[in-house]
Amino acid sequence: MNIPVVDFGAYRLSEKDVADEQWQSLSTELKSAFRDVGFAFLRNTGITQEEVDCVMDISKKFFLQPDELKQPFSRKSFVNNPNHGWVSLETERLNPRRPGDLKESFNTASLHPDIKWPSSGSLKSFQEFQTSFFLRCKELSLRLLRVMAHSLGLDPEVFLHAHRLIGTDKNGTTMRSLYYPPVNCEKAKEGQLRCGEHSDYGSITLLFQSSEGLQVRTRSGEFIPVPCIPGAILINIADLMQRWTSDQFVSVLHRVLLPPVGDSSTRQSLAYFVQPDDEALITCCDGSNKYPPVTAGAYLTERFNESYGRS
Repeated sequence: MNIPVVDFGAYRLSEKDVADEQWQSLSTELKSAFRDVGFAFLRNTGITQEEVDCVMDISKKFFLQPDELKQPFSRKSFVNNPNHGWVSLETERLNPRRPGDLKESFNTASLHPDIKWPSSGSLKSFQEFQTSFFLRCKELSLRLLRVMAHSLGLDPEVFLHAHRLIGTDKNGTTMRSLYYPPVNCEKAKEGQLRCGEHSDYGSITLLFQSSEGLQVRTRSGEFIPVPCIPGAILINIADLMQRWTSDQFVSVLHRVLLPPVGDSSTRQSLAYFVQPDDEALITCCDGSNKYPPVTAGAYLTERFNESYGRS
């Protein structure tokens, strides 16, 4: 299985108008990728490598601090959005049957003005870089959702109507800056991974990788490595989108293994998880009853309960 590479230049962030022929070409390529593989690499999106590097660099400075300096920004510390903030090592289990994942993250889930951000010393630009990149990813995501709807013969605005509140506390869209510290494989728990097997929860995910390590499951059930293509964004379909499209687009399991024995390298990624508005009712867009209706917020809460434990 090869993950298709799609040139998004015709609809990159700086482009306002797309010729009909280019619109059709993009629709055809993305439909094929999301139907057959569930993943696609996007080139020429308008988001630059420099932007990605800035967010990764300042995120790493945060992660390399002692835990006591990160603790005040912990997830569940923020009243208006409990998903916002720092997630410590082994806190999350994306595969609940495995030990906690060997990764940390900082979740940017709220842009509310009352949210407290890391700001001391070298982190004074932390909020600016995180929120700016969040909004850039939001704009690209909305463009993608428009093309995806068109590819299925739907009103191009049909998915956008359910993503009006991204960036508010009535929408669960989250940008996660992920840090995988060095691993001593001999000390890891049995069955422990950097990131357990899982599928994503919402509509689509945008992933920016600094190195290889991600694996995706093929239709035959084997996991294969995903290359790291400089300047390209990895896009994948998430579970609510598969329900929404009655399995026309497929959400695929993926994971991050431990590094080889003796490899002490770290790994970073940025994942932008696009979620419909909390009150959006997700029903099969072909009019079938293949999946029962579900509100996006309730579905997201249930999935969080599985990966973090019920509180």
